[in-house]
Amino acid sequence: MSAFNRILLCYDGTREGQHALADGARLAQELAAQVHVLSVIDNSAWVQGADITSAIPVDMINDSVKSVLDEGLKKLAAKGIHATGHFAIGDPLDQIPYFAKELNVDLIVVGHHRAGRLARWWGGRTDGLLLDRVSCSVLVTMGPETESAAESAAESAAESRGAASPGETTSPVEHS
Repeated sequence: MSAFNRILLCYDGTREGQHALADGARLAQELAAQVHVLSVIDNSAWVQGADITSAIPVDMINDSVKSVLDEGLKKLAAKGIHATGHFAIGDPLDQIPYFAKELNVDLIVVGHHRAGRLARWWGGRTDGLLLDRVSCSVLVTMGPETESAAESAAESAAESRGAASPGETTSPVEHS
């Protein structure tokens, strides 16, 4: 019998969420686990006072979250996986632990969004990580780097060595 009988797949429609859904689906199939999918729309902009979201009807927000959730459920169904869907509006760092506890899951699968140092600093969340808020295992999936991220890393490395960037050629300079 598997240690992971109930899996919560966190799906938000992003590339990282798609990787979490795909990786979690493969694992769930191998383990014959019960699958739950959670889609959360982050309302932190509203909480911080952003006025633009107040003009968006609540029904439209609910429909948006439900459509993302339905997309995830359809992708799983296409792989032969029956899953129960759940959606929430709120801070994912609050909603994921809440649903994990309510559903008594053994494993949470989330996608990781790579962020630079400035983005991490600017984000400013200091009230703990998901790992600090749950009592079950967490699988963080890492999708392949995008071409632009890989190119940026290669360019930075080349610049620090004084070499040419990808697609750029250098020619020897003759001194007289």
